[in-house]
Amino acid sequence: MQSDDAQYLKRKVKPGNIDVHPTEKALVVHYEVEAAILGEKGDAMHEERKESQKIIRLRSLNASTDVASLARKVVEECKLIHPSKLAEVEHLIFYLQNRKKPIEKEEKKLVKPRELTPFEGMEIDEEANINKIDDYVELLYEDVPEKIRGSTLILHLARNPDNLEELLHNETALGALARVLREDWKHSVELATTIVYIFFCFSSFSQFHGLITHYKIGALCMNIVEHELKRYDLWQDELQKKSKAYILDNLRREHEKAYKKYQSLLVKQEQLLRVALYLLLNLAEDTRTELKMRNKNIVHLLVKTLDRDNEELLVLVISFLKKLSIFLENKNDMAEMDIVEKLACLVPCDHEDVMNVTLRLLLNLSFDTGLRTKMVQVGLLPKITALLGNETHKQIVMCILYHISMDDRAKSMFAYTECIPQLMKMLFEHREEKIDSELISFCINLAANKRNAQIICEGNGLKMLMKRALKFKDPLLMKMIRNVSQHDGPLKQLFLDYVGDLAAQISPEEDEEFVIECLGTLANLTIPDLDWELLLREYNLVPYLKDRLKPGSAEDDLILEVVIMIGTVSMDDSCAAMLAKSGIIPALIELLNAQQEDDEFVCQIIYVFYQMVFHQATRDVIIKDTQAPAYLIDLMHDKNTEIRKVCDNTLDIIAEYDEEWGRKIQSEKFRWHNSQWLEMVESRQMDDSEPYLYGDDPDALERPDLFYSTDGMSSEPGLSPEPYGQFHSPNGDFSVW
Repeated sequence: MQSDDAQYLKRKVKPGNIDVHPTEKALVVHYEVEAAILGEKGDAMHEERKESQKIIRLRSLNASTDVASLARKVVEECKLIHPSKLAEVEHLIFYLQNRKKPIEKEEKKLVKPRELTPFEGMEIDEEANINKIDDYVELLYEDVPEKIRGSTLILHLARNPDNLEELLHNETALGALARVLREDWKHSVELATTIVYIFFCFSSFSQFHGLITHYKIGALCMNIVEHELKRYDLWQDELQKKSKAYILDNLRREHEKAYKKYQSLLVKQEQLLRVALYLLLNLAEDTRTELKMRNKNIVHLLVKTLDRDNEELLVLVISFLKKLSIFLENKNDMAEMDIVEKLACLVPCDHEDVMNVTLRLLLNLSFDTGLRTKMVQVGLLPKITALLGNETHKQIVMCILYHISMDDRAKSMFAYTECIPQLMKMLFEHREEKIDSELISFCINLAANKRNAQIICEGNGLKMLMKRALKFKDPLLMKMIRNVSQHDGPLKQLFLDYVGDLAAQISPEEDEEFVIECLGTLANLTIPDLDWELLLREYNLVPYLKDRLKPGSAEDDLILEVVIMIGTVSMDDSCAAMLAKSGIIPALIELLNAQQEDDEFVCQIIYVFYQMVFHQATRDVIIKDTQAPAYLIDLMHDKNTEIRKVCDNTLDIIAEYDEEWGRKIQSEKFRWHNSQWLEMVESRQMDDSEPYLYGDDPDALERPDLFYSTDGMSSEPGLSPEPYGQFHSPNGDFSVW
């Protein structure tokens, strides 16, 4: 504001808060500027306020910086910071010094191809001008050097996206470029690279893909890639032959000369491959185009390129393979090309982008069981495990290892790596209540192997796991503990110290998922040293177990765990009697009726009966006071092998101790055996098309070999073995013939 009677401008700065910069190593000082225009008498004619900030970048800050000295220097040099805020500044700088770099989200790390390496003959001494495009096109009709110059000038125009629209409408220029590429790509790698790069600039935008398809550049790039890979093989063979010859003749200088020539050719070829493949990758955005590439064997070409050492090319090739690997057919092609062996050579590597994209491809491939097995066979397991400590790759490595750990054969291999100690360290250092799903899922899988479980429990392993699981009521961590508890031997003994803690969790107030795992862990503890009766009484578990047997009282998973728990507890004589008196057996029969279609439920309930008939007290209750034997007879011929096996064993015990049930069981076996025999005979009965049981020969029944064999007996006519109305079969059943 301007005024005739204004005398002077008054400006006042008010310092504000000091913060750290969200991404950089810098302090942000907030302040407010007050400006006032004063009149003759010193009164304010106009006032304005503006909030602003000053960024103080601490470029020299590193791990060894003296924070106190740097804070003093900042306060001295920045007038916006009052000396009284020295301690605050020091605290903020200390925070910046120790702040971890944010982990980048897992995204494709593909970058646009860098500028072309200036090959010999490709240098230009003028600036490209869109108004001279016709002159550049004229050069495309001259010899190869002029064609290279003309295409290079057009490339400089195409690399500016603002020019693409105008070039798009210049059909003469594009047609000439496509024609030159088609006719001369074999004659000059530089020319081919430059023209492909021009079309690559168009391929970076989806709306221009139709143009590239129109000129059939994609198919031409496929031919170029295939041809260059064949040339590479020829170069390799030729170089190998020359190397042997030069070494034999002691021509060291000639050998170095040939190798330098080969390296020069290789650099140019890889530049061409990189641009051509990147163009194809952009076009593969359309799955129909990608399918055409597959039909032209793109997977084979890409896998073959993995032998190269050029890191920029490898990033591109592996990224392309990663994109293709989500389709089953492409994944199978990769498997046939032994891709896992080739990728194993790249793990680990110094180039961060190559490492990152290789692991991502391995993750995609690890969904296939055969390829996971291959990863273990080629020695990838210890290599990948070693990367668990790398923050950049930890998450993706964890996912790959989790997939490998799903295979039972592979689980045991982890015991020979440093994997389990690292995982245990991660678990114990995890300060948050919820553990990463990948980490805990991986641990659950590993704990299913006995040797791994032993390593997990080394030192205070089990104690620390139990402490954390009970503190946070974590069902997944308890599932890991449950897997540890399933292994026979000394591992089960370790749980004696924790049975009380586990039993205390079994109540209606606790989360069902957590209770399921606690019940499952206790049910696994089939050890003689455990006083089950004392445990049931002290924690009043019998009413809970009985209530949960009612169909619909809880989720099926919880009810099943209760049944399994009862089966384990019933091994103890006094516990079995306690359970029988509580009325649990009728409750089990009711549950058996409700869950008769679920084989797991049926098998576990029958197992409880099997355990109870061992004990005199419960045996009498089951045989005399319940209909359990009748249910067992109905189930003795179930389709499920395990159910039949448990049924037979239980019924054998019942038959031994109760004559009446023994006769019923024997009668049922007798009836079943004969019904099976009758069905067999009926299935072989003659029908209208088969008038004779033994074929079409009416004299077949006259054959003597079809009658009794009289081993050790006289073969005189009229004699036969004594007739038996019945005989005892080898399995103890009786049959009528």
